[in-house]
Amino acid sequence: MQPDHIVALFDQQAAGYDRQWAGTAPIRDCLYLLLEPLLAGLPADARLLCVGAGTGQEIAHLARRFPGWRFTAVEPSGAMLEACRQRAAAEGFADRCDVHHGFLESLPAGAPFDAATCFLVSQFIVDARQRADFFAGIAARMRDGGLLASSDLAADTSSAAYEVLLPAWTRMMAAADVPADAIARIRRAYETDVAVLPPERVAALIAAGGFAPPVRFFQAGLIHAWISRRTAGD
Repeated sequence: MQPDHIVALFDQQAAGYDRQWAGTAPIRDCLYLLLEPLLAGLPADARLLCVGAGTGQEIAHLARRFPGWRFTAVEPSGAMLEACRQRAAAEGFADRCDVHHGFLESLPAGAPFDAATCFLVSQFIVDARQRADFFAGIAARMRDGGLLASSDLAADTSSAAYEVLLPAWTRMMAAADVPADAIARIRRAYETDVAVLPPERVAALIAAGGFAPPVRFFQAGLIHAWISRRTAGD
């Protein structure tokens, strides 16, 4: 899927996005529960880069837990970014959250970030070289030793395990009240527009972008999450 098509799709979904996925909140909450201790050693005034920030859910969670942190939200969908702005204003962290409408490469240069988040974003880059370059773009914005927390859909789609996991995943979405037409669209996207790769392959692409070997700290169904440290001198 081309970037402008992805942006258009998320523009269309923004108004009801959080509501559509509300039933899967336990997955997100568990990821955040495990993420907090991994990031807790950051400075009290840490600066975080949030790539593909969407409606700002992870920023809102981290802003509540770490009141001295500042955030830069990067999001190409104007409608999703507006939802993020509204959340920041409603939840009282707008003064700690800068927003950038666009892709990462258009973010103005600034001081390096202490950490970055990138949740369910790189999977939309189907070309492996471009996906590694995407992670390199994040690394270029970070200080040496900075932490990247990332998640993506991952599986060996040719394996017997995937034949078990994929039907269970779609049944989970149905039980969480994700609309049937959305599930059908997602299933089609997994085949053509989303790069669902084996977890070790995703980890290798993160490492190729300038990070030490990633540590997988979370899995729920098809979603895997890694913590990675930016290597020095890249």
